[in-house]
This record gives sequence, C-alpha cells and structure tokens, in this order.
Amino acid sequence: PLIGLSMDTLKEERWQGDRDLFVTRATELGADVLVQSANSDDTRQISEVQALISRRVDVLVIVPHNGGAMAKAVNMAHDAGIPVLAYDRLITDCDLDLYMTFDNEKVGELQAQFLVDHLPKDRKKKIVRIYGAKTDNNALLYKRGQDKVLAPLIDRSEIDVVHEDWTQDWKPENAKKIASAAITKAGANFDAILASNDGTAGGAIQALSEEGLAGKVLVTGQDAELSACQRIVNGIQAMTIYKPLSQLAKQAAEAATKMARSKPVFALGKINNGKIEVPSILLDVVVVTKENMMDTVVKDGFHKAAEVYRSLPETQQSR
Repeated sequence: PLIGLSMDTLKEERWQGDRDLFVTRATELGADVLVQSANSDDTRQISEVQALISRRVDVLVIVPHNGGAMAKAVNMAHDAGIPVLAYDRLITDCDLDLYMTFDNEKVGELQAQFLVDHLPKDRKKKIVRIYGAKTDNNALLYKRGQDKVLAPLIDRSEIDVVHEDWTQDWKPENAKKIASAAITKAGANFDAILASNDGTAGGAIQALSEEGLAGKVLVTGQDAELSACQRIVNGIQAMTIYKPLSQLAKQAAEAATKMARSKPVFALGKINNGKIEVPSILLDVVVVTKENMMDTVVKDGFHKAAEVYRSLPETQQSR
C-alpha cells in the first residue's frame, strides 16, 4: 500500500522525528510513504494533498498547518475514495476518519499545575502567558487545560496574569517579542512564564537572558526538544512535557497501514471536530524536570544523556 504523509512543517526537530519514526514503521509493515511538507502554508498544503491524491495513495495522513483550512483536503480525499488520518492536530468541520494525538488538554493542566506547585504560596503570584498559534486547535486545548487549573486562582486574586498573547505560527521569535513586551510592561516583576511549548519557551528565555533574568523566572515548555532538555538540566527552563513521539508515530503508521488495506482500526476515544464525533486515539504525556530527565527522555532513547548533559561540567552530570 501507498501512504501519503502531508506535513505542516519540518522546521522543528520534533516533526523531523515524527516523519522518520512514521516512515520506518510503515516500511517495516510493507507500506511505501510519500512525504510532503508545506512550510506552514495552507495553500501549499492543499496543493500537496491534491498531488498525493493524484498519485493514488491508499490513505492520507495529515499534520495540518490550519485545522480549519484542511477540511477541504479531507473532502477532496473522500471524493477520491481515500480515508484520512489527522496526526496530532485535529482537522475540523469534516468527516474525518481517524484522529491520533496526545491528551492535549492534559498537557495544559500539567503545565499549569507545575507552575502553581512551584511558585511561592504566601503571596500573589504574577505570571505571563504565552499561547501557541491560534490556527492550531491544540493551542486552544493547551490553554483550556491551563485555564482549568488557573481560573479559580485568578478569580481569587492569588495569581495575576500581567501579560498574555498568542504566538503566530508557534515561532520562537514571536514568543520572544511577547516576553519582551511583558518585561517592558511589568519590569522584572513577575514569577513565571507559562510558555505552551519548548519553541516559545526558548524565545521567551532569550528575552529573559537579555535582561539578566534567565533562571530567575520559572518557564514551562512542552515537546522535550533537545535544546529544552539542556536548558532544564542547566536550570534555565523549569520543565517540559514529554510526548512519547515514537509511540504516536508507530501507532499512526500501524493505523494508516490498516486503513490502506481497508482493515478496521480500533479507536476508543471520540473528539468532536464541529461536524462529527471523530474516532480518536489519545496517548499519555509525562512531566519532565531536572530530577527525572534520566528516567524518561533518556531511558526511552528520545535523547542521549551525553547530548542532554553536554553543556554541564563533568561533576554535575547525572549518573
């Protein structure tokens, strides 16, 4: 069978990993994979899907740049009799066949709970919130999860959000601008930056570094990117959320191969995409800190210890 994989972008290390793991597993199962990457451009992604359809793929796996815009791609695929699996990001308002992702609302809850647990209890806490891209449904889910934890504390005035904004296209340079705006507005007078992923955390930390605040302000993240893991062991970023991508990519490759062969896929979850309850498979996520780095990210082979601890003096390296 032939699988078409249409990706939003391959800029981040994270997505390169997904692609490699997916292709490897699909190949093991006897499938061929055609990969396209749209460089965060909706129009380009639609035309790439059209190209994959004309190559007569048996199934389409899509990581949408914009979950709303890609409904058109799903409809085109269905017109050609091709089923569609949305990978890690939901495609809305269409008859999507399958959705595979992590428990994204849980990601937001864990980020916010970590922040609450690690900030001073005896006074009002000031935080900056950096959300993801508005075009990515997951960014809304991370925020919803964060809100679950934070809303009661904000209502009771235990937490004050001094600045908040959405990061266009998830770009670190845009997150850096948001953090700089927060510093201009609030001075150095805040406790934490609730950054929705490691890219936005990295951008925010650049802004903090320029003001000599890196390591003094708690910063959250997500994706367990190598640079973030290095920042965590160096005490500059507080935590990240590890999403076992190998599980997602392998299970998605297995599901896609079954779909390509017209075999059933068992999906216990249901997620509403505005049109239907999409059969969904949700995987668990893990909070990663300096303390459990070796037992999670390194143990899983996601990163090598030598890479994570490369920037630390020998004596401080975790054994």
